[in-house]
Amino acid sequence: MIAPPEGSPPLTNWLIRIPEVFAPWTPEILTLLGVGQTTPLGPEYHLVPTRDPEAFRTGAAAPFIGWNLPVHHSWPCHPPKMENFIEKAAQTLWKKFGPLSPQGIYLGPLQAGAPDRYYKSLASNLRGRTLQLFPGLSGALPAEGQQPEVPTLFGVVGKEGLFAGIQSPRASNGFHPGGTKFISQSAGSTISRAGAKIAEALHYLLLHRPPLPAGAHWLELGASPGGMTWELLQRGQRVTALDRAPLDQRLDGHPGLTFSKADVAVFTPPPGTRYEALLCDMNGDARQALRQVIRLTKYLQPGSPVVFTLKTPGSDTFAGLVDAIRLTLQDAARAGLKLTALTHLTYNRQEFTCFFEVA
Repeated sequence: MIAPPEGSPPLTNWLIRIPEVFAPWTPEILTLLGVGQTTPLGPEYHLVPTRDPEAFRTGAAAPFIGWNLPVHHSWPCHPPKMENFIEKAAQTLWKKFGPLSPQGIYLGPLQAGAPDRYYKSLASNLRGRTLQLFPGLSGALPAEGQQPEVPTLFGVVGKEGLFAGIQSPRASNGFHPGGTKFISQSAGSTISRAGAKIAEALHYLLLHRPPLPAGAHWLELGASPGGMTWELLQRGQRVTALDRAPLDQRLDGHPGLTFSKADVAVFTPPPGTRYEALLCDMNGDARQALRQVIRLTKYLQPGSPVVFTLKTPGSDTFAGLVDAIRLTLQDAARAGLKLTALTHLTYNRQEFTCFFEVA
């Protein structure tokens, strides 16, 4: 975290995002964080008293925190009723954060999926005006083009007002305000919603490591119907896909695809085969799926990433979810898989995405 300029209001609150799917367990999550009184902002955001930010990134509650930001500036207001809101807000952001020279400015709505696009448009216009005030910055830098460890000025705006702070994308747990990226899924352009999940996972992985080169060879477990396979192929990757069920016919004959219609548990790669990444989105018990991942990691090169969906069937209590995560991570650690990150992606349901690295 970077301290605000001298003379700025003291840091008194932290903004955290608890994905709506976990809303029923918000009290339990806050208890694990050691947080008492909070101020809800919309269905997912909460202003919480400042404490050690590592509490939002490590420990039992961390997987349930989608994004976090120190609030160095807050303006509780109703923007539509504020005269010259954009100009006043932009000038204030420049005055408070200009001396800190952030690498970029990214502003978004508090409710990204709301049908009313007013606040999305307001955030975009506010970002445009603020960029004009910061010398050397432009809107050309894509969010994923940020350096993960360099501070960025993030902010969210909604009917509750404007909340902004400066922190690196890696510490915030995302390149975008709120940590999320909208993935287009227009009709006919994708095979299943799983394609959006791996697209978001690959964006997220850039927080922790460079992208794999074109032509990198993935081993995908539980590939049917092929939504993730399709997305990887569109990105110039090669895929060996495994599943007992067939893939979508649109994947037939793709030159980068090798498909084995077989049980993952009995699959053995051809002699001498080495993969550069592994992807597992298998349904069912996470620990059983992880056993197959562990068995097949001997065919991966050292340092290869493993993207693993930690599914939680039957875990209908908060304690059950926490235990499922804990036990799965223990199994991975005993097998020598290094945990790079664990998070809840926007396109996850009641599940988590683990990013491991092969020793």
